[in-house]
Amino acid sequence: MSDLKIYNTLSRTKEPFEPLTPNHVGLYVCGPTVYSDVHLGNCRTFISFDIIYRYLKYVGYKVRYVRNITDAGHLEGDRDEGDDKFSKKARLEQLEPMEIVQRYTVGFHKVMELFNTLPPTIEPTATGHITEQIKMAQQIIDNGYAYVVDGTVYFDVEKYNTEKPYGILTNRKLEDLLEGTRELGGQDEKKGRLDFALWIKAGPEHLMQWPSPWGMGFPGWHIECSAMSEKYLGKQFDIHGGGMDLAATHHTNEIAQSQACYKVSPVKYWMHTNMLTVNGVRMSKSAGNGFLPEELFSGSHPLLEKAYSPMNVRFFMLQTHYRSTLDFSNEALQAAEKGLKRLWDAYEKLGVMSHGSGAESVDAELDEKVRGLVAEFDEHMNDDFNTARVLASMFELVPIINSIKDKTIPLSALSKETLTLLQTKFKSYLEDVFGLKPSNEADNTKLQGVMQLLIDIRKEAKTKKDFATSDKIRNQLAELGITLKDEKGGDMSWSAE
Repeated sequence: MSDLKIYNTLSRTKEPFEPLTPNHVGLYVCGPTVYSDVHLGNCRTFISFDIIYRYLKYVGYKVRYVRNITDAGHLEGDRDEGDDKFSKKARLEQLEPMEIVQRYTVGFHKVMELFNTLPPTIEPTATGHITEQIKMAQQIIDNGYAYVVDGTVYFDVEKYNTEKPYGILTNRKLEDLLEGTRELGGQDEKKGRLDFALWIKAGPEHLMQWPSPWGMGFPGWHIECSAMSEKYLGKQFDIHGGGMDLAATHHTNEIAQSQACYKVSPVKYWMHTNMLTVNGVRMSKSAGNGFLPEELFSGSHPLLEKAYSPMNVRFFMLQTHYRSTLDFSNEALQAAEKGLKRLWDAYEKLGVMSHGSGAESVDAELDEKVRGLVAEFDEHMNDDFNTARVLASMFELVPIINSIKDKTIPLSALSKETLTLLQTKFKSYLEDVFGLKPSNEADNTKLQGVMQLLIDIRKEAKTKKDFATSDKIRNQLAELGITLKDEKGGDMSWSAE
């Protein structure tokens, strides 16, 4: 169907893509943990796999794309002990955990919509698949790779490693992994230092818990993806994706669980996106350089000089290969903004071009050059989805398009077939594969900036107890059809009718 090659983390090489079932692709991507706003690193992963999903469909595959929602079982620090992220947030805000889940799931979907990502075929939740996770944990126990201690089920890593290499995904030996872990204390109930929980016993204070053969508890984080991917894609499927930070633990444990349960390697191609940096420094909350998508769109973060539209940010991400580090800076974002405008202007010019009925005087050399550059679109995407190189080929075509529009080059220099091919491929790639869209985004971006300014002025007025100014801003915006809403913690949000 195509000459697609994919870099497989498992083999650490590019491999020809051959789906398990001809013409069909099973794709699973680890989704968000919905206890807080989705961060930009997640967005990069989801946008990257949106492009991959779109391209697989574009070349003719029937794709089942499963992306889960983690709404239970994720403990702080991704460990088997400590506070549950949902319970902690719920107590902090005096809400039910599922209120937290609902709020941030809605917020996640809103951000994905702004980035123009296609929804997955199936979006299962961890809480909706408790039965499947319990069943899987029990099967792993029955197969001899897990044990129960006081209501908690642990996976026996060292027992598993006697038959299959536990660190196969990251090419690390068990001895090296053990060196990087702490010694078991006298109170630790696990047999081995690398053992991880499939099911965790819940104390009476735990807000989210379910009955199981081992008592009241909740699932471990890793087993949810194994259980849900098997249910919707089978014991073996084609592609599993996520951020590179998931490979060493989460995805390593997924392989071990699935192999221990079903006796087959679950995934043919493992794909991982690289990390984000800001001005060369890794993006993180602790570094103070982690901004949220909404802060990018409004320009409200102190590191940002201005607001950047969702399409600008999406285009910016496309300029770097998904396996490469992506560095955010105001200079890079502003250059991307200009690049997107230049590309889209050329695309709109191209869309209104048409050959007349007169005789053609084709420039054979130019015609061949244009055809060659257009052919590179598919060639680069088939080389492990190299969007950056596709864009480079597109930008080589821009001056040719502009010259034809300006009549520096006659339109007849291109054959009708080449012009049609150029128009068709530009449209297919910009809109269908890359998911870019024209809009009044410049106006939207300016509105976001104006609204943020008004919110900041209103916050300052409220702090100074200048309620007349505060009320005036809110009331006059309401007359214009814009509603300001006061959130907990002093934050404000707005919506337009």
